Amino acid sequence: MIAYIARRLAAGIVLALLVTFITFLLLSTSFEDVALTILGPAATPEVTADLIAERGWDRPVIVQYFDWLFNALQGDFGVSVYTSLPVAPTVLQRLVVTLSIIIPALILTVIISTVLGVWSASRGGVVDRISQGISLIGYIVPGLLLAIGLVVIFAVQLKWLPATGFTPFTEDPAAWARSITIPVIVLTIGGVANMTAQVRGRMIDELRQDYVRTLRTRGISSNAIVTRHALRNAASPALTVMSLEFIQMFGGALIIENVFALPGYGSFAFNASLQGDIPVILGIAAFGVILVTVVNLLTDLANGWLNPKARVH
Repeated sequence: MIAYIARRLAAGIVLALLVTFITFLLLSTSFEDVALTILGPAATPEVTADLIAERGWDRPVIVQYFDWLFNALQGDFGVSVYTSLPVAPTVLQRLVVTLSIIIPALILTVIISTVLGVWSASRGGVVDRISQGISLIGYIVPGLLLAIGLVVIFAVQLKWLPATGFTPFTEDPAAWARSITIPVIVLTIGGVANMTAQVRGRMIDELRQDYVRTLRTRGISSNAIVTRHALRNAASPALTVMSLEFIQMFGGALIIENVFALPGYGSFAFNASLQGDIPVILGIAAFGVILVTVVNLLTDLANGWLNPKARVH
């Protein structure tokens, strides 16, 4: 198990280095544009060159990258070009907002998808059609349209929930719960549409296996076969789907955060890209890769526990 974890960690480190270096390499072509954005369009070439030299952007790219990497490994991701605020605390603050809607949505998605998928695969017939119909609704209705519809109903007409904004949990837990309710519902509906079909398909495959027929001939109840045997074997690929769903939700947070005016990771990354805030973009890329690596590692460990054969891959 230790060797298995070490291999996964090494792969994650290599991925983080590749992503941050490629990001830095791409950003290095826009140093002059960023300098002009800071100074204004009236800046002379001499003044622009002085700012580039002052920031150290005229040094070789590889030198700049390793300088940034050395500082990042010590927790110093630099400061924003425009606000002069330290990058790491700012990114973490925004990441907390995004995770506060993604984690509840993912938990609800896993629970609902597992219940619907197992229910559909084991019962079939009308139950199966109902389950597939619920998934189909999630596929057909665009997330943006769903978000607007929920805002109109629950925020504008009923006035039960706020239409926009975010309240930190530490300030008011009840207000925090209200502020994330609609975004969580939107993400959950889309997630259930994706994951239910995967769980259903995997459960159908498991219930057709020879060992299931053997267990039935021994008089073991259908519920015990489904919950104790088939579901455990189907859980390993379902975990992989869950990790992919987390990444998809994380990537789709930009739309949700813009619709609901949430000060999250996605909207922060979008604004930093528009401004060309190089230290912030690098910090966002680094934290994003770290988060994805951790999620994949946890998924691999869970798969390794459920299916020891997976540890050899």
